[in-house]
Amino acid sequence: MRDRLVSYSYLIRLNKPIGTLLLLWPTFWALWLASGGFPRWPILMIFTGGTFLMRSAGCAINDYADREFDRHVKRTKERPVTSGKISGKEALGIAMSLALIAFLLIQPLNALTKELSVFALLVAIIYPFTKRFLAIPQAVLGIAFGFGIPMAYAAVLDFIPPEAWILFLGNLFWAIAYDTAYAMVDRDDDLRLGLHTSAITFGRFDVMAIALSYVILFLSQALVAYLANLSYYFYLGWIAAVICAVYHLKLVSTRKSDACFKAFRHNNWLGGFLFLGIVLGLTLR
Repeated sequence: MRDRLVSYSYLIRLNKPIGTLLLLWPTFWALWLASGGFPRWPILMIFTGGTFLMRSAGCAINDYADREFDRHVKRTKERPVTSGKISGKEALGIAMSLALIAFLLIQPLNALTKELSVFALLVAIIYPFTKRFLAIPQAVLGIAFGFGIPMAYAAVLDFIPPEAWILFLGNLFWAIAYDTAYAMVDRDDDLRLGLHTSAITFGRFDVMAIALSYVILFLSQALVAYLANLSYYFYLGWIAAVICAVYHLKLVSTRKSDACFKAFRHNNWLGGFLFLGIVLGLTLR
């Protein structure tokens, strides 16, 4: 039983919280902006818990979808499903259970938020399979990782203002940036297996594509800051995030696996600095 619980923990990536953090930061951006400051505790707790649950469910679905491919990649061949420690049916059962708990968690929220959660779940289910046919599956990941933004605005305001979609668009390109860096780690394996990733699609323009994605992210953040009437203190966090992005571009320009993976993981700091900027811009007016 202990070994099985350990395998379950690896399935939902309890040992790798970076994915949850990359989901949480844009959700926190939206919660603070929609609330004009610190959100109500119940909503904050619901979204924090729901983000963790849905990321965990997404990991289980991803491992089920990639079980035949993961065994051929050194980095993933020991994942619980592909190594046989957990069956595919178990992985699906865990994913469905976590998604159900997440849906129960949002029951106190309004109808619009619940309707959006159904779409978010569908995107999370579809994403792992897009690597078989879509040139840039990272765009679908960006939708999945950013849907906490319109949901947060809906939960707080009961409608979704234009600034939410601008924030969502910027986050989509942020996901393309950091997941392209991640895909660069496995590019050779993905080519051999016939999978599609942005790192393969962009080819020798991969670093340029990451840079352009960052530019769109930062422009969208600045526009949202203007629309939300944030103070200039917002730019303290914004500038720190830009410095992070420059550092990431320096890493990925080497195209070395370790450096690209480091750039991917370091995006946690970029998201955190943007959140800091939003908090400062709202608090210090």
